[in-house]
Amino acid sequence: MTRRNGQSPELVIRHARVLDPSTRLDAVKDVRLSGGRVAEVGDDLQGARKLDADGLHLFPGFVDVHAHWRTPGREDEETIESGSASAAAGGFTGVVMMPNTDPVVDKPVVVSGLLRRIEQESRVRAYVSAALHVGLKGERLTEMRLLKEAGALCVSDDGLGTQSAGVLRNAMLYAQSAGLPVLLHCEDHTLATGVVHDGAAAALAGVPGSPASAEDVATATALVLAAETGAKTHITHISTGLSAALVRFFADRAYVTSDTTPHHLTLTDELVSTLEGMYRVNPPLRPLDDRDAVTDALRDGTLDFVATDHAPHASEEKDLPLEQAAPGFLGHETAFAALHTELVLTGKLSLARLVEAMSYAPGRWVGEGGSMAIGSPADLTLVDPSEEWAVDRGSLSSRSWNSPYLGRRLTGRVVGTIVGGELVHDRTGARFGVRA
Repeated sequence: MTRRNGQSPELVIRHARVLDPSTRLDAVKDVRLSGGRVAEVGDDLQGARKLDADGLHLFPGFVDVHAHWRTPGREDEETIESGSASAAAGGFTGVVMMPNTDPVVDKPVVVSGLLRRIEQESRVRAYVSAALHVGLKGERLTEMRLLKEAGALCVSDDGLGTQSAGVLRNAMLYAQSAGLPVLLHCEDHTLATGVVHDGAAAALAGVPGSPASAEDVATATALVLAAETGAKTHITHISTGLSAALVRFFADRAYVTSDTTPHHLTLTDELVSTLEGMYRVNPPLRPLDDRDAVTDALRDGTLDFVATDHAPHASEEKDLPLEQAAPGFLGHETAFAALHTELVLTGKLSLARLVEAMSYAPGRWVGEGGSMAIGSPADLTLVDPSEEWAVDRGSLSSRSWNSPYLGRRLTGRVVGTIVGGELVHDRTGARFGVRA
């Protein structure tokens, strides 16, 4: 990445409330960064540069394992530059890019080309997920060993899912032999025939719905195959109580991890009554019972972490009636604030568990980040937990504006993001700043 040329200069972050679930630290401390890594945590530390963080919280940098930066092919919606700026504004220091682009990331040359662009254009650490099968068509498997050699972190069918259990089983076996994790979008298309959750809200709105079983059946299949093949499997955007229960059942039977999204933790399908295309997403928003069950599963660790499914869309694709709109929401910039407002401040989730679910747990999955242990990468997030702010188009760094939180007031905001010891996002430089 162009911002890191050589060693980052030493920096001491002073008087922040440091919350690091990986080391079980929760106290007001100073943190010294040197050479792009965490060098020391203590009191009254000295360094060549100082960043005053009185009244702020300091967390390990957030990591998002599920994001769509639309590159290559739809740079009008998002670029690596704008996607990484959006991620940094949300406190994310690491992001995994999904492969359902145009062209699909299904060849080694596309992977290596993306990695070169990331090095030049991204403010944060970005990783490439390659496609599980060619063209994401669910037929012929990609050359996974070659994709890994080109630099792919994992393989995924996100955006479409794999409709054939036989193809999925073979893909898991190949991925395991290639040493690649599999990230799965669990959806049975023979059941998913609507555009929202098939429930009372859809019936009242007169909108065709898809049953929760569209997710649950595919989740069950994936878990059975993961247990049989031994493949390292991650199930993304869990949105139903039954899928969460299935993950819980298979926790000791398969090498499986899982995530859910901020919107499935904070919103419900009652929003479809507006008939606005803004609220179409896949998997769809669920009823309150599902939302609460998924929240419980995140709280008790059944679901390992939060991933945003950041999905920018052009206005002509989203500013449409519900049935015609493209599915998906922006996620990076509102993730922490929405979850802090709706879950932490209401007592449904502890701040420590939220930080773990956004930093340490996904950091372990990608293999780096999410910790302030001595020697760890100096990837950190500064947050003002008391700041109230309104989500509007002008406040967003993304090229798109399709946030389901537009017009809402949230409490808690990322004010600074540090990657490799360098401040890559500084929203309030007048309030805190680096000085000699």
